[in-house]
Amino acid sequence: MILVVSVAFLVVLAGCAGDTGSPENAIDDSQTVGNALGVVDMNVEDVSADEEYIALENTADEPVDLSGFELRDRKGGQVDGGLSPFSFPSEFVLESGETVKITTGEGDPTDNELYWGYNVNIWRGDGDVVRLVDANGQVVLEHAYGDIELDESESDGDGEGGTGDESDGVDESPVDGELEIHHIDVGQGDSTLIITPANETILIDTGDWRQDGSEVIAYLDAQGIDRIDHLVATHADADHIGGHAAVIEHFETTGEGVGTAYDSGVPSDSATYENYLDTVDEYDVDLLLVESGDELPIEGDVSAQVMNPPAGDTGSDVNDNSVVLAFEFGDFQYLAPGDVDTGVEQRLVDEWGSDLESDIFKAGHHGSSTSSSDAFVDAIAPETAIISSAYDSQYGHPSDEVLERFAAREIETYWTGVHGDIVVRTDGTSIEVETEESFSTDAEDILAETPDSDDETNSLISPPLVTGNVASGIDGAVAPAMG
Repeated sequence: MILVVSVAFLVVLAGCAGDTGSPENAIDDSQTVGNALGVVDMNVEDVSADEEYIALENTADEPVDLSGFELRDRKGGQVDGGLSPFSFPSEFVLESGETVKITTGEGDPTDNELYWGYNVNIWRGDGDVVRLVDANGQVVLEHAYGDIELDESESDGDGEGGTGDESDGVDESPVDGELEIHHIDVGQGDSTLIITPANETILIDTGDWRQDGSEVIAYLDAQGIDRIDHLVATHADADHIGGHAAVIEHFETTGEGVGTAYDSGVPSDSATYENYLDTVDEYDVDLLLVESGDELPIEGDVSAQVMNPPAGDTGSDVNDNSVVLAFEFGDFQYLAPGDVDTGVEQRLVDEWGSDLESDIFKAGHHGSSTSSSDAFVDAIAPETAIISSAYDSQYGHPSDEVLERFAAREIETYWTGVHGDIVVRTDGTSIEVETEESFSTDAEDILAETPDSDDETNSLISPPLVTGNVASGIDGAVAPAMG
């Protein structure tokens, strides 16, 4: 049961605890058009994966109003999907014979040049697809480049039923759109951004208190994020909630705000935790306590199941009470276990069994030896593991033991320490992983690269304590049920 809780209540506890036609083909034969050929006649005049832009030409005899149209880029993607779609401005009209250039990054828009706003590689030149979609979701232009060819079955737009579904291919995804999971490199800490096909945002943790959210905010701004719909604190350790206060303040003052904050309900006696609660209170952000069996209220085909903390009296250990989330989107599953240790992992295996099975697993506790036990990893049976920790971690993360465990199971392994930011994209069937830096994903190679250091501790040193605070848990907390 998700519980609504007032900030004042948690502050008290933390105080006790802690106070279609065929347009001209200008580039190659892979350009095709959907069923809307009578609606708009556009042509891809140029596309550059190196300089990160695409140029569209209006080949019709009349102006075309592109209001509500979107540009999308997907390898084998769906009509309703795409990587962070570019939306044309309202009342943007392209005259007959004129060309508009859309460039990634930021700049001052003109009548013939617009900017995507994302400082990331969008036109990657590896077989991606340029799609122009009208305001009704109809693909009106599709152009492939690189090592891929299109056929009519891939680009017909709406079928006879007018549903906007893709063709009946064998590998057709059971869901629409694309899910993105961004593992932000915050050094010795944790922060994960999830963007749903409906453009809902879930931010799980915000890095270490020493950064005060700066790395996370910079990354979110670079992605064009202006609102956090769901802000999750897996637990109260300062390397997980270090940027919570700054993130809330940033989006409440310069963006579109923060929707709901989620907490395990087990407080900390640190100044970081109190600052987080104070900021929730200052900006009147809804704060909900979650427990095993709850689900985050996410729209569409994405589900987020809470597997931990357990219901009832859970004690005062912040790590063991980490919010464990299992995401599902079509056939794709992703597990984020926070910092739970091997004892909690065994309980999760006993209670959840096969529900733990996931394609991608975010290794618990920064790859510490206190987590990612044999039984837990076997129950998850992941193809890929992702570890978030600093390259030269003072705590020896990731541990040799965990990397050896992944190597023995041939689990593809990514580590922010060598790969930097790690982005997972999936249409519910296929999975693509993109990294900021190139490095082997063989766990043995990562093991060889890690500095010679022991896995010494389970948690980071916390910031200064709040005077008079003593750590404890929320025992028998009473709050109204959300429903």
